Amino acid sequence: VLIVVFGSIAAYNGWHWWQKHQAHQAAAMYDELERAAQERNMERVQRALADIQDRYPRTTQAQQGALVAAQAMQQAGQAEPAQKALAWVVDKASAKGYEATARLRLAALLMDAKSYDEALKQLGGSMPASFAPLAADRRGDIYKLQGKKTEAIAEYQKAVAGLQEGTEYRPLVEVKLASVGVEVSTS
Repeated sequence: VLIVVFGSIAAYNGWHWWQKHQAHQAAAMYDELERAAQERNMERVQRALADIQDRYPRTTQAQQGALVAAQAMQQAGQAEPAQKALAWVVDKASAKGYEATARLRLAALLMDAKSYDEALKQLGGSMPASFAPLAADRRGDIYKLQGKKTEAIAEYQKAVAGLQEGTEYRPLVEVKLASVGVEVSTS
């Protein structure tokens, strides 16, 4: 019985040590990725992203790193690699917030590429309630670009209804709603 108890304790401690070690290694790789992104060295960004995705795909740092890399790639005009990085986060994210962020950003890139149906598909995935107004706003943008005014109005109205008064983003959505011909009361 003592052997089983002490063996269990050792296994438990070993597991936690291994997880901590993985997190430290992933954090170091994330730091390298972040430095490369700040320096706008896209070759290093892509290499660091590939390394962290291959070695530590289940870590938070890998998911954060993919979001950082996607932003750097997008700013460098590399939309396709940015889309791949965001799609990876959507597929691998353990945290719903990272997945939702990646879906919103991926939908924006797809919208820019005029892949409207694919963008709407990304926004149709599961999202935490706090992201629902942002997804509705993005769907409204897509519908507006497609010339679907009625659908755009409905989505913008959902977005406004979901955003609390005083939220910094809400006036922007209200302007979008006004741009499609709907008067917004601010009382």
